[in-house]
Amino acid sequence: MQKGTIGVTTDNIFPVIKKFLYSDHEIFLREVVSNAVDATQKLKTLSSVGEFKGELGIMDVRIAIDHEAGTLTISDRGIGMTAEEIEKYINQIAFSGAEEFLEKYKNDANAIIGHFGLGFYSTFMVSKKVEIRTLSYREGAKAVQWSCDGSPTYEMTEIEKSDRGTDIVLYIDDENKEFLETQRIETLLRKYCRFLPVPIVFGKEQEWKDGKYVDTDEDKIINDLNPAWTRKPTELTDDDYRNFYHELCPGSDDPLFWIHLNVDYPFNLTGILYFPKIKSNLDINRHKIQLYCNQVYVTDSVEGVVPDFLMLLQGVIDSPDIPLNVSRSYLQSDANVKKISTYITKKVADRLQEIFNNDRKQFEEKWNDIKLFIEFGMLSDEKFYDRAAKFALLGNTEGKFFTFDEYKNIIAGEQTDKDGNVIYLYATDKTAQYSYIEAATARGYDVLLMDGQLDAHYIGMLEQKFEKSRFVRVDSDTLDNLIRKENNREVTLSVQEREAMTTIFKSQIPTIDKSEFMISFEAMGESVAPVMITQSEYMRRMKDMAAMQPGMSFYGELPDSFNLIVNTDHPLCKQIMADTEAACSERIAPLASQLESVNSEITLLNDARRDKKEEEIPVTEKEALRTAEQKAADIRKQQEAVYTEYAQGNNLVKQLIDLALLSNNMLRGEALNNFVKRSFEML
Repeated sequence: MQKGTIGVTTDNIFPVIKKFLYSDHEIFLREVVSNAVDATQKLKTLSSVGEFKGELGIMDVRIAIDHEAGTLTISDRGIGMTAEEIEKYINQIAFSGAEEFLEKYKNDANAIIGHFGLGFYSTFMVSKKVEIRTLSYREGAKAVQWSCDGSPTYEMTEIEKSDRGTDIVLYIDDENKEFLETQRIETLLRKYCRFLPVPIVFGKEQEWKDGKYVDTDEDKIINDLNPAWTRKPTELTDDDYRNFYHELCPGSDDPLFWIHLNVDYPFNLTGILYFPKIKSNLDINRHKIQLYCNQVYVTDSVEGVVPDFLMLLQGVIDSPDIPLNVSRSYLQSDANVKKISTYITKKVADRLQEIFNNDRKQFEEKWNDIKLFIEFGMLSDEKFYDRAAKFALLGNTEGKFFTFDEYKNIIAGEQTDKDGNVIYLYATDKTAQYSYIEAATARGYDVLLMDGQLDAHYIGMLEQKFEKSRFVRVDSDTLDNLIRKENNREVTLSVQEREAMTTIFKSQIPTIDKSEFMISFEAMGESVAPVMITQSEYMRRMKDMAAMQPGMSFYGELPDSFNLIVNTDHPLCKQIMADTEAACSERIAPLASQLESVNSEITLLNDARRDKKEEEIPVTEKEALRTAEQKAADIRKQQEAVYTEYAQGNNLVKQLIDLALLSNNMLRGEALNNFVKRSFEML
């Protein structure tokens, strides 16, 4: 028997391994099985180059649980180890046998997975003792057993072992008995090992017999040796791609399409990325792309390898060139990673361009399913924007789709304002904004439908990218103001008429929670609606973005600001002005006379103090000005009361306001009920 001390720099190496080497204790199973696969692949390589002359026989990795002994055993029929190799590769921690082997057989190595050395020691995270029972493939080699109880000392003895290869026997400690449960081990094997290139055997297949499941004689193979991404695209049918997708993402709808990655320079990368049907809400699930290293599962946290916007995709990426830390769990910063990220972005854009070029009809049919993904990419990645700008589509309210250039050519003639700006009209809700869309199309304008969750941000970006262009929602102002061809016609209202109409209309707007209205007047022609409601484009955009960005919550707390526009050319509005004058002039005239007198007094008082400093103005003059201003305010309130009282009995004013609210889907509850009753009364 040989006894010795493991070559470590400190006696505390095992506590470090046990607590800190790996973020998840379950990783030990991946490491040990990966090492067993390495050993198997090494022997296949040696056989292929003539350095191993014997029969390969069955080449699988077997996992077995012994509940009585409290052990978990991982066995392979690979190259095995001699006592000298154990001394070199096991007793000297962190010496990587795989790396040395790869260097020697770099042209023939058959998918060598790992960095042997520390991986083996992950077993001590869950074990009170670990044994290695191994027989080298070398002719005349003697079998040996290595044993260690988690201290820096080990024992190694010669044993009898009839078959080449290695058994790793883990005596599971009391804190980790879960790793002696069949279901737990099977779950981990399917998670970490289901695509390894060597059969992984765990237990037997079962069949239903006499009212229960019983074992058969057939081995249960956990893994798929040749997953779709390891095969050539020419070998795969569409059904093969779909079936593999459903294996990765059970319960999902069929993917829209997919990209098969395959590059060997300047780095190695294979994989398949799928475009799922993206729901209307932007839910970036960061655990739908799995990262593999030569078919061994590494992580589903692929930030850094895959750009954020590609997190909406699902699938597999496999690369031996992505550097990992000692646990293989977290990616490090590295130039290769950035190159891979850039390559994937380009490949995705190229695939989308290919589909657009080859089958535009199909691309348009799927546009609403992939629109969110493409917009997210264009917003977050400048290079992706440059590529996507050639195939990104704009859809209008009639369900037609156009590229950026196509759409500009269509609207530039009619929708260019007097300053040379191309105006992109858009709606966010075809139903709620129907009347505005109809009015715009009647004028020969086209209206885009921008109803996506990211469209508020997307529109802002397009305005920056498109030269001399503005995006305006179709209900944000009158058409003449949205696409101003000439200076607006002047509204010919006296100050008194403007004040009267402002009070009459504002006083009859029903109370709407968190909303405020400004009254304005425009001469829009007799054929345009008498009253319209619009919402400020700027403030509405700010509120839309505030809903998505917590840092803009200030805008979200502000009330919605609307403009109620009175068309002074419309016969009904002219009638209201005439009726108001006739009904209120007797009461308003003396108030107007008083107000004129008081305003004259205020003017004189202001003129007297114009060139004086504040301290030079006599107190009596200051008091006289305050008294006059208060008197003017009181008279205005009296005028407003007169107009409000009149408006309360004017059903036409109320009806016009309610019709404008109704066309904006803003008339609800009691106000809607009152409108219906009033409509019957007026018929």
